[in-house]
Amino acid sequence: MNRIIAIDGPAAAGKGTLARRLAAHFALPYLDTGLLYRAVGRRVLDAGHNPSDPVAAEAAARAITPDDTQRSDLRGPVADEAASAVAAVPGVRAALLDFQRRFGGANGAVLDGRDIGTVVFPDAAAKLFVTASPEARGLRRYRELLGRNTAADLATVTAEIRARDAIDASRAAAPLKSAEDAILLDTTELDADQVFARALALLPGFA
Repeated sequence: MNRIIAIDGPAAAGKGTLARRLAAHFALPYLDTGLLYRAVGRRVLDAGHNPSDPVAAEAAARAITPDDTQRSDLRGPVADEAASAVAAVPGVRAALLDFQRRFGGANGAVLDGRDIGTVVFPDAAAKLFVTASPEARGLRRYRELLGRNTAADLATVTAEIRARDAIDASRAAAPLKSAEDAILLDTTELDADQVFARALALLPGFA
């Protein structure tokens, strides 16, 4: 039985929080696929290479292990930029595709990312595209950074959100877009509990 929930959307839209709650609710494994790309980006940086270098990026992707996703430095502007850069490399996406499919293929899973419903699991039983306005997402990321005692400027953080949106939407390899059969969930005016309740209402046939 196909028990895959694919959750896609741009940065800071709330898809990770929602995916974790849905996974717990339906007793399914959870994978934040964005951490895979962040871990690859960090591996490339650790080796002293440019994340946009396709050779270095693909080599890092093929060497990745589950432990890499447990690093404590996978969040923040540096990791964001590195992840976006390696995600634009076709060889990286190919190397990580099997990893994601193996993870979800055995017992089902909730996966969040940017191409889960379009590329990784196009036949997923349920697909959500979670989004919000750039202003709302910028404010969320800004508050998240302050919560980690990281200095941040709201205007700069929002500009970085917009820039990443542009990169992710325009890349040649699996650009960020909603699957044709995905259900749109706009979280701009919703808190986490409201988003979770709305998602459950949108997935009445999933069990």
